[in-house]
Amino acid sequence: MKNDNHSSIQVIDRAVGLLQALAQNDDSASLKILAADSGLHASTAFRILGALTVHGLVDKDTQGNYRLGTRLLTWGERVRSRMDVRVEARPVMEWLRDQVQETVNLTVREHDEVVYVDRAIGRRAIRVEQVVGSRAPLHVTAVGKLMLGRLGAAAWSAYAQRTGLPRFTDNTLSSPAALVQEIEQGLRDGYALDNEEAELGVGCIGVLIHDASGSVVAGLSISAPIERRDPAWIPLVQEAGRRLSARLGYHG
Repeated sequence: MKNDNHSSIQVIDRAVGLLQALAQNDDSASLKILAADSGLHASTAFRILGALTVHGLVDKDTQGNYRLGTRLLTWGERVRSRMDVRVEARPVMEWLRDQVQETVNLTVREHDEVVYVDRAIGRRAIRVEQVVGSRAPLHVTAVGKLMLGRLGAAAWSAYAQRTGLPRFTDNTLSSPAALVQEIEQGLRDGYALDNEEAELGVGCIGVLIHDASGSVVAGLSISAPIERRDPAWIPLVQEAGRRLSARLGYHG
């Protein structure tokens, strides 16, 4: 078993070496050059390059030369979007904050939770402030319900079984049927609400943020005292979501 594991790791190391050799070339490179640059025997490099080609990580041209594959571009775009989302979100968040005078949050999903990664603090004396770095389960936040919804019905059921849908307030959606109804409504509307489900007295309106590949990379939400939450904010937060997604290259 140890030998099998070592062999698998060795193949990965060799594949990475070939990708690095390709990255060092401005355009395409021949098998001979790649084998020499990576220190591999030509037959070994040929087999690994063939597997990488099948998976789209390497392309082979009509001359038999190799270059980095387009699948890496898709992966790289997703990484770039996650790195850039806070920078790109800041002016949009401040614009939305200035429209409603309430706190605007930027969140990302990590497993079964949303993580608050940035905020534009509201202008009012009494306001809601989510701590950057704090977390909340998906089913108790507006954005979290939309993120869960995009994973599909099987994921909703698995999430409910895995977490038990813990209750935080009397308004928490602690039954799978209620959660599914809320998720489906949010997917139809293009936004979701938090009706004092995470914290009494606090209401939120949230939308999803997409990157150039169409993947969900973040969520944007307004948090406010529930008595001040205004349905007129819905088109504003949706517009902010469109603006930020466009800044990340999404044109869907």
